Amino acid sequence: MEPQKGYLIIDIGTGNVRVAITDQLGSVLHLERDNLHYKKDALYPDALSFDPNQLWAQVVVMIRKAVQILPGLSIEAISASSQREGVVLLDAAGESLIGLSNHDHRGREWEDDLADKQYVYARTGRYPTSLFSAFKLIGIKHRRPDIYRQFSTMLSISDWAQYQLSGVQNYEHSQASETLLYDVEKKEWSETLCGMFGIDSKVLPQLRSSGTVLGNILPGYAATLNINPRAVVVVGGADTQLAIKSTRPSVGDIIIVSGTTTPIVKIVSEFIVDDQERTWTNRHIDATNFILEANAGVTGLNYQRLKEIFYPNETYAVIEQELAEHPTSRCVASLGSLVAEEKTAVTKGGFIFNTPVPYDLSRASFVRATLWDIACAIKANFKILCSVTGSSPDFVWACGGGFQSKLLRQFIANLTGKKVFIRAGYEQASVVGAALVCSEALNIQAAQHMDVEECLPTPSKMEDELYEEWKLVRKGFRERITKDNS
Repeated sequence: MEPQKGYLIIDIGTGNVRVAITDQLGSVLHLERDNLHYKKDALYPDALSFDPNQLWAQVVVMIRKAVQILPGLSIEAISASSQREGVVLLDAAGESLIGLSNHDHRGREWEDDLADKQYVYARTGRYPTSLFSAFKLIGIKHRRPDIYRQFSTMLSISDWAQYQLSGVQNYEHSQASETLLYDVEKKEWSETLCGMFGIDSKVLPQLRSSGTVLGNILPGYAATLNINPRAVVVVGGADTQLAIKSTRPSVGDIIIVSGTTTPIVKIVSEFIVDDQERTWTNRHIDATNFILEANAGVTGLNYQRLKEIFYPNETYAVIEQELAEHPTSRCVASLGSLVAEEKTAVTKGGFIFNTPVPYDLSRASFVRATLWDIACAIKANFKILCSVTGSSPDFVWACGGGFQSKLLRQFIANLTGKKVFIRAGYEQASVVGAALVCSEALNIQAAQHMDVEECLPTPSKMEDELYEEWKLVRKGFRERITKDNS
């Protein structure tokens, strides 16, 4: 009997790193997970890095475990997904020097040195801040000359993982969109942008499209990891774009990705520049389309951390059960979620409830308020996204681990007035998207999963009032920040 065939997917997110084995239809057969370890850099007010060599050692261990769990499966292709804006710097010999995460802001002190931010927005589709990779390089140049002198090449984290296994350096287009050095409309590196940041374009490798076959896995890794030596390494891409792909959307569809952050995106066929500079326009992982994005910021990570506080030993199913049992507590949260029209983040937050402490206040009240904060931020960004494009369908696609909460799905349906569609495999959306890319690279027709859950809107007057209350609470925290800074 011919062995079952499948794919190996490396998914390096913000909080953890995962290695999955899928079948050729995109179903996850096995998943290994580990934490991604960061360290602060005292030379900057807000800098985080990781050791790429340590991370790769973790990945290798997880690959071995995953392959041993499914010994009869033949790995036909390998690909990678990763957090956007994160990069790895290499020396001239191709050795890893340092990893800079998406929440590394070591370049923040030099943001105001950039002279023409409007030009940068017009070319890159995003307002330039220290979130993006060019500013991370500037921070290295100013305070880590020891690294900068050795630095020869910059790779996105997913492209770096593929380089480890194939020996081929490249930069995928959806990831290049996050650097501020890439002309998103022209689909190419920009010498002009590189010059504005004082970065030599030679550090940027060849651009390749998602789905490109880089070559076979290196023989050494094929042997040590017990992987089919004919397995090909396929260019993956940014985790958000791959998650979007898992929903099988069409141009014009809106997709909400609930992960560490929550992008709200619309697939569009042309490069869009918002005259108020509220949205991002990114390259999608297909050949021609873009994604227009408003992002609710760090949302899923807030939920995860609060679960660790209030429900450290319980499952998400227990949380959902308690939320159903405690539906009435009026507790409102503002936890730093973002709204695209705001130029500065709300950096203070908390929970507001009546005093004396209400009898019906429970741990579920705080979780409910957290989910409501996420849903309200999604509504605010959804409205902005629709105002930029002028239209929206009567439904939204949803994917990502955050949508394990059925209450969050209902909140979003109610607040947006749209049906929420969720396709099977939504919990590991980036992995599923990468598996679909592998099938396309191998010219394998993946079956269309028809298993779709639907959540219908049931709006209520009380929720409309709570949304207005959420806006007031958020405004109060913003005013507190202004007062503290004055």
